[in-house]
Amino acid sequence: MIPGSIPTQYFVGVAVRCGHRWLLVQESAHGQRWCFPVGRVAPGESLLKAARRETREEAGIPIEFEGVVRIEHTPRPDGTARVRVILLAHPADDTPPKQKSDRESLKAGWFSLEQLVKLPLRSAEVPVLFAYLSGAPVIAPLAILSEESEEFG
Repeated sequence: MIPGSIPTQYFVGVAVRCGHRWLLVQESAHGQRWCFPVGRVAPGESLLKAARRETREEAGIPIEFEGVVRIEHTPRPDGTARVRVILLAHPADDTPPKQKSDRESLKAGWFSLEQLVKLPLRSAEVPVLFAYLSGAPVIAPLAILSEESEEFG
């Protein structure tokens, strides 16, 4: 590690929309609450690859990205930091969300805004995020997530 560098954990979250419904995963951890697919980026893994992997592992569906909703950087009191990138996506095909429990999640499903507020959610941010994305959100292009070796333009 470079002296003075900040140990940083990277996470991705994926808001997957299909028409007027949103993909939620019932987690096996966190009190078996519902959330959008989210997880840690593995060493050597790109943000987009991690987002695809997490969505496939937790919800069982392939996705296509639409853009970047936001990039969050949170410094911590212990001198570390957390970076979370939230992406907007849609299903790549008609694969149904998984219904069989495994170590990643209990099951997944599509929910309207009206339905999801009746679920035990992992975070109050879930309906807020989906309501924002159901309006006229500002979505950044995927190109802002390039690697150092990639060319501009």
